[in-house]
Amino acid sequence: MFHKEGTKTILLGLIFTVAALLLSDRFVEIFWVQKLIQISAFLILIIILQFFRNPKRNAIQNENHVLAPVDGKVVVIEEVYEGEYFKEKRLQVSIFMSPINVHVTRYAISGLVKFSKYHPGKFLVAWHPKASEENERTTIVVENQTFGAILYRQIAGALARRIVNYAVEGTQVVQGTDAGFIKFGSRVDIFLPIGTPINVVLNQKAIGGTTIIASK
Repeated sequence: MFHKEGTKTILLGLIFTVAALLLSDRFVEIFWVQKLIQISAFLILIIILQFFRNPKRNAIQNENHVLAPVDGKVVVIEEVYEGEYFKEKRLQVSIFMSPINVHVTRYAISGLVKFSKYHPGKFLVAWHPKASEENERTTIVVENQTFGAILYRQIAGALARRIVNYAVEGTQVVQGTDAGFIKFGSRVDIFLPIGTPINVVLNQKAIGGTTIIASK
């Protein structure tokens, strides 16, 4: 199963692969060059298909849990000042996605979307300390009765050039469902209330819609 955001790219990849096969077979006479072109075209298509895969996740909805919004590695767990929405200290948990991770973003909790904003910006490497404030990004706040307001931020990386965000202010969203997509490597920061019990550790692998990031 593939994500809808990859439809155009996958179609172009298929067209490119077919064209490479037909043209190399017809116009390239050197056997090893012909095969190199064909194998390279297939590899590019496989990479595209792998990147846009959207595995089905049966998220167990629980209002006492904050689920990982994306697949990746936990790279930050620390108290920081969040200056865009809360304007106070929050507990930040960051998940870094490599190009081989699933890049679907899922809602960490069910609740009401209180805030959703896109920010143009730079394309620093996603693990850069200033990426959260200077890179292209979207900031989304979802609120429920258990945790109050939870902020998550989709951050573009050095390779990412498009962030897709489905969160619309004033709408109710469901934990574990599709919240957007980030193309070609990035990071997601989650900002929780100070004192929230954290269920993950640094360098732990997180699975979007499955791994419990925090609980009450």
